[in-house]
Amino acid sequence: MGSRHQGRVIAFQTLYRFDFTHEPLENLFDFSWLDEKRRNVYSEDTYVFGKLIITGTLENLDVIDKVIKDHLEHWDFSRLMKADLANLRIGVYSLLFQQDIPASVTIDEAIDIAKEFGEHDSYRFINGMLDSIYKSLHKK
Repeated sequence: MGSRHQGRVIAFQTLYRFDFTHEPLENLFDFSWLDEKRRNVYSEDTYVFGKLIITGTLENLDVIDKVIKDHLEHWDFSRLMKADLANLRIGVYSLLFQQDIPASVTIDEAIDIAKEFGEHDSYRFINGMLDSIYKSLHKK
């Protein structure tokens, strides 16, 4: 597993935690919830990339959530599963603000995270949402 994928997983888990606790960044960045083995295995690049995603997502949360809300069909934002929401937020952040990362990579990574941490069909929902968002961003 590459350091960027691990960074995305750390960002996902941290944003999931944030949705329940609304802790300040300095508390989120202590990564105390990681077991000691993982904390020692992850490279500095993993943490740097994860922190970049976390910070960027939280700084742009209003914009990101609006994009998500605008693409929900027949579903209320408040009813989204917290894991799916954290994953979508990371994906939308990347599509909007990390344009040096190909959209296909962003979407594939989100699908992988959904398969690992989401519900049975979460990956399909994540794929459909991010694909729709990407297409709407690139309409000209």
